[in-house]
Parts: sequence; C-alpha cells; structure tokens
Amino acid sequence: MRGKPRLPLETLQPFLLDRPAVDAGPISWPAVFGNDRPVEIEVGFGKGGWLVEAAEHRRDVNFLGIEVMRGLQLYVANRLARRGLNHVRVLCSDARYFLTHHVAAGSVAAVHVYFPDPWWKARHKKRRVFTAEFAAAAERVIVPGGTLNIATDVEEYFGVMTALVAERPVFVEIGRSVESAPPEGPMTNFERKAHARGGSVWRANYTRT
Repeated sequence: MRGKPRLPLETLQPFLLDRPAVDAGPISWPAVFGNDRPVEIEVGFGKGGWLVEAAEHRRDVNFLGIEVMRGLQLYVANRLARRGLNHVRVLCSDARYFLTHHVAAGSVAAVHVYFPDPWWKARHKKRRVFTAEFAAAAERVIVPGGTLNIATDVEEYFGVMTALVAERPVFVEIGRSVESAPPEGPMTNFERKAHARGGSVWRANYTRT
C-alpha cells in the first residue's frame, strides 16, 4: 500500500484493539475507550475510507472497526494516528465470532456493514460475512433504538442481506435507496470506485426495536 511510511508500532498501539482470549467474555467499552460514549462498529473497514471520515466528523462517538487482514488493521491505525483520532480502535478478527462472544448484549449504538466481499463463486458464498448468524449477532449487540446500516454495489447480495434482516422482526426498515451518484458524507473506498465507474449503490437502514 502506497503512501506515507508507517509509524512505529508503539505509536499505533493505542489504536489497536487486541483480540480477546477465547474465554475472555464480553469486553468493557469504558475500559477500551476510557469513557462511556456510544459505540458504533464498522465490519470490514478495508482501507478505512468510511471509518476515518466518520470519526473525523463525529468525535462524540467511539468507533470500532473490524477487519480480518492484519495489514489493513495496521494501515488504518496509521491513518488514525496521523489524524489523532483517539476515539477509534481497529481490531483484526472474524466479526461474527467477535460480536457473538466478546460484545455484551445491547451495548452498541450502530453496526455498519458497507460493501462486504460478495464472494462471487457459488462454492465461496459460505465465506460471506453477512449470514443469518451475523444478523442474529447484530440483533443481540445493538441497543434498542440503535441502527443496522448496510450498503453494497452488488444487487444480488443486497437482496440476500435485506432478506436475512427481514427474518428478524426486531429490525424495522427506516430507509432504502438505490444511489447513482455519490452521497454526502463518509464513503468507503469501494463506494468511491463504484460511483467512479458509473455503477449503482444499494443501501438500507434499520432501527432495532
């Protein structure tokens, strides 16, 4: 990944959330962030396009980004450190497992899932992050009144995700759109690329009752 040289690991450490031990149980958000502000989680932050921009504009919220690739975790930690975004942590972990085993029920204000890997081949679709199990995990951790927010440039995957959410009655849809132009506000790197090539973006937002 091109750009400025990576900062020393000791400089990045405050932005890195270590993966909890298997038997550790739910983590304490005040222990992680040093305050009791609302926590929002982005699953699959990639190069941090949405996460960094959202954090820059919403400093009254704590953000946790989850990504399976260690290199991306360090890359985004570098971006956070250079901007002094001390209310963000990035974690290298399987999101479904982490939400199920290490996040307390009703402790998260929002879960964001933007442009997850579609895993095109039929034999690979089992690797998709957004499954029935993931929807159940999101339902468990989101506080009543909190939100689940999804977006993708793959219409078929959007249909799968919205169908899975529809199976969980506690989620009430509060918005759905098909965007052909860049929206105002934070965007992921994949979203910018989708709009640059003239593609569409499917988006849905839900509140947890």
